[in-house]
Amino acid sequence: MDVFQRISQAIAGDPMNGEYTRRGIQPLFKASEEARMVIVGQAPGRRAEETRLFWNDPSGDRLREWMGVTREQFYTSPYLAQLPMDFYFPGKGKSGDLPPRRGFAEKWHPHLLAAMPRVETIVLVGSYAQRYYLGSRRKETLTDTVRSFREYLPRFLPLVHPSPRNTAWLMQNPWFERDVLPVLKEITARLLEL
Repeated sequence: MDVFQRISQAIAGDPMNGEYTRRGIQPLFKASEEARMVIVGQAPGRRAEETRLFWNDPSGDRLREWMGVTREQFYTSPYLAQLPMDFYFPGKGKSGDLPPRRGFAEKWHPHLLAAMPRVETIVLVGSYAQRYYLGSRRKETLTDTVRSFREYLPRFLPLVHPSPRNTAWLMQNPWFERDVLPVLKEITARLLEL
């Protein structure tokens, strides 16, 4: 059993995840010792939980387009890891999925990242990931944090969430496509050896 299987078993055995484990739901993440790039998103949605594929929705399609990778590369590259802020679907809220549970990433991400010593860049998708990883280095708004992306490179690259709900934001902020996406594509191609 490798280190990631041991961590996965520990996560499944944690009392905070007991309800999921009793229902036969395993934590959803992808990690490898060869990983050079990590995507940190919010939490799996219901579809991701059911299909056991993170980013298996229109948001994922847009994220892959932004990165310049195929669906196959996204799911099979040993150089790309996926560590959402919570490895389980948190449930539905009034306006979309509930946020990731507090304390989850704080408890498990350090163990997983310690086992991935080659990681160069962590892509922070959305405000939850940025709040945890950037802390007081974040700007006043998510827009300002993403606009200031060069300040956080090469370790971190903050992105807006690729959800279709953010289409208006993308239209109002053309600098994102012009300035941020070419950098994301270049980093992705280099780290994933495309």
